[in-house]
Amino acid sequence: MKNKKYQIIYADPPWRYDFCKDNSDKIEVHYPTMTLEDICKLDVPSEDNSVLYLWATAPKLLEALGVMKAWGFNYKTQAMWDKGWVGMGYWFRGQHELLLVGTKGKFSPPIPTLRESSVYKEKKSKHSKKPQYFKDLLNRQFPDKTKLEMFSREKTEGWDVWGNEVKSDIDLELLKR
Repeated sequence: MKNKKYQIIYADPPWRYDFCKDNSDKIEVHYPTMTLEDICKLDVPSEDNSVLYLWATAPKLLEALGVMKAWGFNYKTQAMWDKGWVGMGYWFRGQHELLLVGTKGKFSPPIPTLRESSVYKEKKSKHSKKPQYFKDLLNRQFPDKTKLEMFSREKTEGWDVWGNEVKSDIDLELLKR
């Protein structure tokens, strides 16, 4: 297993939801989840100067900002994926997910000609699968940076991966906090 640090961290944590009324709608039907505490305790192998792209649903926004802080990143901005499909929800039926951006140290944004709209629309496919568009965008914006996808389900060329559904390139440990 590789033991290195990365400049780009792309993460889609397996958030645990505890307000589901119907067992068939539980996230755990699709994949194992993690507690917020365990997500925060992950020893993320980021460079001193790096950027985090962190997926969050609207109900998990505050938790995601806490994860970002626990991993040593400072919130900068966000993008939104419009799934083109209306899902479940209690206050609003969710049609989007947020991609939060945070930096550690000094990490410059992409050059102006490579900056895209903060809203991207692509019809949702299988449960929790994110559009390839975002990793392709990061490859265009930061072609020479080292990249890690955390909680990955499949390999992407040019990226190291870590997750329970893919052969991981690295080992991540829970920090003793």
